[in-house]
Amino acid sequence: MTGVLARLLVLVAVVWLAVGVLAAGQRHYFTDHSATCAHAGDVAATVLVGPLNYTGVNPKISCKLPTPSS
Repeated sequence: MTGVLARLLVLVAVVWLAVGVLAAGQRHYFTDHSATCAHAGDVAATVLVGPLNYTGVNPKISCKLPTPSS
C-alpha cells in the first residue's frame, strides 16, 4: 500500500507542476526573454503554484536589493 501511495503522490506532483508550466506558457513567460531576477522568480512561482493560477493567484516576485543605511 505504501508503494501505491508514493506513486499517487508523485503523479499528483507531476500533474501539479505540468499545470503550472501550462499557466506560465499561457502568460508568455517562456517567449519573453528578459533575463531579470524578477522575471525568473515570476516563472518559478507560477510553475510552483500550479493549478492555483486558475483560481486567481498571480504570483509576482520582486528582487529589490536592500540599500545600505548610512
